[in-house]
Amino acid sequence: MSKSTIATHLPRRAEHNLRIVGEQIRLARLRRDLSIAQIAERASCSELTVMRVEKGLPTVAIGIYLRILFALGLDESILYIAKDDEMGRIIQDLGLKHRRRASRK
Repeated sequence: MSKSTIATHLPRRAEHNLRIVGEQIRLARLRRDLSIAQIAERASCSELTVMRVEKGLPTVAIGIYLRILFALGLDESILYIAKDDEMGRIIQDLGLKHRRRASRK
């Protein structure tokens, strides 16, 4: 496998979720009656990059997603990623029964 293949390959479910995020961004843009060109200008990126975000392509940097969300007035929605970590809390609670301190990693 080449480096570019490794860097862009995601698990199928992650690719699906990224496509959903792209579609949600596209719908938010359309609800606001904004063109791709307007969002590209506001986000300081190319129209092609906006189209790639709306397709949910994994090669687009997360900073671009944030700039586009900011251009749409949705930048605070990024704060909801991994907010409710039920499994992590369960694991943490199980570990707290045996430990009194956090590990030194």
